[in-house]
Amino acid sequence: MFPPFRWMMHRRRGLRTWIISILANAPKNGAEIMDEIETMTQGWWRPSPGSVYPLLDQMTQEDLLKKKDDGRYELTPKAKEELEWPFGMPGRKPQTVEDMLNEMVGYASYLEDLSRSDRSKIAPFREKIKGVADRLAALVAPGKS
Repeated sequence: MFPPFRWMMHRRRGLRTWIISILANAPKNGAEIMDEIETMTQGWWRPSPGSVYPLLDQMTQEDLLKKKDDGRYELTPKAKEELEWPFGMPGRKPQTVEDMLNEMVGYASYLEDLSRSDRSKIAPFREKIKGVADRLAALVAPGKS
């Protein structure tokens, strides 16, 4: 059987994207990065040290990563600003009204699913949800431009 994540081993660009995505959350060392990838792929793929460490060195030379004194790597401002993300940078904030609305639609879908599967999880937030809904309704009420 061909593991679904194995293709990433053959493309250094894929490993680069994994590393950047992981470091966007918190600084980590090479071993922690390998562990995180293995966890995220549910054990299907664990990149080798021979792939990870040379790439970490290369990305440090490209000023995309900074190696901290404790051996952990973190993203540089250059990495955060210049790298292209196929699905948007992890954790990025909405930049436009359209971005905000798209995110809100996603959250609304999540709350709808949660309501269908386990209403008790959203029950404590009923009043807050109603307040947000009222504020949004007021934005599109007749007489508003």
